[in-house]
Amino acid sequence: MESRIKVLGHPVHPMLVMFPVALFVAGVIFDLVDLFGGPPLFGQLAYYNILAGLIGGVLAALAGVFDLLAIPAGTRAKRIGVLHALINTGVILLFAGVWTVRGSAIGHSAGGGVLAIEVVALAGVAAGAWFGGELVDRLGVGVDLDADLNASSSLRPRGPVNSKLTQMQRESR
Repeated sequence: MESRIKVLGHPVHPMLVMFPVALFVAGVIFDLVDLFGGPPLFGQLAYYNILAGLIGGVLAALAGVFDLLAIPAGTRAKRIGVLHALINTGVILLFAGVWTVRGSAIGHSAGGGVLAIEVVALAGVAAGAWFGGELVDRLGVGVDLDADLNASSSLRPRGPVNSKLTQMQRESR
């Protein structure tokens, strides 16, 4: 099943996902540095990393919804896709709560309780990423129908398909 939103032949959802993941991880690292005696600047960096991660996460989720809606009902891929979406929605909600609470804190610093919530949210990031990998690597969601080891560039017009994988995917429809 191919991705529904592409840029230059590549699916958008996986391109967008890396940003919130990296920003959330960096935010938690900055909070750890701040909590363990680093300069107060690290608390502010964490706060703004979380904000940027939230924006990126919402954009990634919007792109992901289009792919999720295209997965046939009653399939394992649909169940995994829904679980992936629910976990990542929970992550966004947790980080949104953390960001909101920190808005009124001096220097936007996180306390121990807020940091604990961030660590739980990062565990959700890891689980959501694993399920996303399961969708793509194991179930072939978002994979180009012409994919094979000798596929032409995504910038070239599509030619005849010779891939066994592609033939099997088309037969399964």
